[in-house]
Amino acid sequence: MKSAVETLNPTRVRLTVEVPFEELKPSLDAAYKKINQQVTVKGFRQGKIPARVIDQRFGRGAVLEEAVNDALPKFYTEAVNEAELNPLGQPDVDITELKDGELLSFTAEVDIRPALEIPDYSGIEVTVDAVEVTDEDVEKSVEQLRERFATTSPVERAAAEGDIVTVDLEAKVDGEVLEDGVAADVDYTIGSGQLLDGIDDAVTGLEAGGSATFTSELKGGSAEGKEAEISVTVKAVKARELPALDDEFAQLASEFDTLDELKADSRKRLERMKKFDQATQAQEKVLDELLKLVEVPMPEKLLADEVNTRKHNLEHHQLGQIGMTLEKYLEMQGKTAEEFEAELKEQSEKGIKTQFVLDEIVNKEKVSVGQDELTEHLMRRAQSSGMAPDQFAQAVVEQGQVPMLVGEVARGKALATVVEAATVKDSAGEVVNLEDDEDEVEAATETVEAAEGTEA
Repeated sequence: MKSAVETLNPTRVRLTVEVPFEELKPSLDAAYKKINQQVTVKGFRQGKIPARVIDQRFGRGAVLEEAVNDALPKFYTEAVNEAELNPLGQPDVDITELKDGELLSFTAEVDIRPALEIPDYSGIEVTVDAVEVTDEDVEKSVEQLRERFATTSPVERAAAEGDIVTVDLEAKVDGEVLEDGVAADVDYTIGSGQLLDGIDDAVTGLEAGGSATFTSELKGGSAEGKEAEISVTVKAVKARELPALDDEFAQLASEFDTLDELKADSRKRLERMKKFDQATQAQEKVLDELLKLVEVPMPEKLLADEVNTRKHNLEHHQLGQIGMTLEKYLEMQGKTAEEFEAELKEQSEKGIKTQFVLDEIVNKEKVSVGQDELTEHLMRRAQSSGMAPDQFAQAVVEQGQVPMLVGEVARGKALATVVEAATVKDSAGEVVNLEDDEDEVEAATETVEAAEGTEA
């Protein structure tokens, strides 16, 4: 076999391959064997039909087609390895010549990883938010916990904001009650905005037994998006009562004996959360600065495939699971289809560029991945997917995705290497030492990888 490589652009090549006919013999033998098992010829046992009979009855062309289809992947792979290429996706193959008994020639065009020059990134400087937990932050956190332990009790008065009302609802469109427009004994917290636009004003001031009507756009059901006349009847009014903020509440809501201890713990938790946010911010900003330093030619076919994949996942998985169309989603986001496509392309370009650059740093810095690191990453991925670790690991192995996970960990370590070399300051001008928060940094690295990375 002879092969040659022609560079079409920085991300695409054309392989020209010539195969002497004798090298097709294994595939020809396999073709005759396969056809033997699929056809019957009177006077011959199945599987024992001579090659000349197959040629006469079914045509030599059918045999050659079967043999070439079998051989092409092998010869293409050999040509790729010989040229030391890193192909992306499937090639576009064109058979240019097939002379029976003499020669097979074909070309294969394929996208490849571009060669990148990684410059010195130690001069990167970024600014992140300072970690500051105020007394107001602590009070808000404790108040949220207090809300979870609120109790309700029936009251004989007009409903007000914050009350829970039990209501019956009936929706009419064009004067007709909708089949799916009737609901009974619905509990609703006034002011939560979680039901229908206009219901807060309608039920505020009503006592048990009171009714009102209002107009609202339906958010779901058979008449989704249409204006409907809603009749609402209040059946009960319940007031929410918050527990007193004292040591007894601390004992009820936590493992602490005093309210001061509960507040101190809340402050620590908020500090950890803000450190995680700070680490995530540092990773994202350093990555953005790194990408500015590297010129990355973009493989157009790979980019188109990535855009289509992201659009498919959004439309058929994320939105499909909640019964929402892409058109409705764009309407809610206030975006045109053109704006959405432009954003999707920009995100895809950044994802591909991120992977290329970080993979190059993995090679440059000789980043390796240990078994413990891979296991820990697998556990995190399993947790985020909602699967049991054993079940997730089995699925990864069965689907051949172990190399993908190894790549994710390696890229995360590569990005951490860049962040470590960069200068990170907070908004107060203080240098942030992320090495003191290794857990936050590692989790933040995986957050950035999940958001920006793509498998190419």
